Amino acid sequence: MSIAALARPLLALCAGLFLLGAGAPAAPAPSLDYAFTVTARLLPPVEQGSVDGGRKRFIAITGGTVAGPLLDGTVLPGGGDWQTIMPGGLTRVEARYFLKASDGTVIEVTNPGVRVASAEVTERLARGEAVDPSAYYFRTTPRFDVAPGAHEWLRRHMFVARGVRRPDRVEIDFYVVR
Repeated sequence: MSIAALARPLLALCAGLFLLGAGAPAAPAPSLDYAFTVTARLLPPVEQGSVDGGRKRFIAITGGTVAGPLLDGTVLPGGGDWQTIMPGGLTRVEARYFLKASDGTVIEVTNPGVRVASAEVTERLARGEAVDPSAYYFRTTPRFDVAPGAHEWLRRHMFVARGVRRPDRVEIDFYVVR
């Protein structure tokens, strides 16, 4: 038997193993577990105007609540949301604020994300009108800074969140990625 004849079954086996893995993930898909909801009260926006092709605004956070199976507490006043509304329905957001857990631990939140909607819905949201959350896409990727202790798990996990903009507040549901 020739070397080529001996190699054919081995090559076929290798090709089959390669095809089994082609297009498949290397590991199981992550899951999401609901962690908590932040409800942040907001002041009216401060409009900066058009900068680098986008409408820049700042929305101050005056306080709020944190409630859920993994974290309870309050939103401390003094944070805010920096927004850039771009033509075409994309709004870039970057919120920074502090939470105070029910045990007194202060947790810093940095929460960048995007909100995408039609031009009409974007303007309604910018004016502070009530808009059905199904009319826009509002997702963020929060990061937490906290001292070692009971809430250090926030630093040791990745999160995604979904926001809902209300006329006087924003409600953000946080999910831990498992």
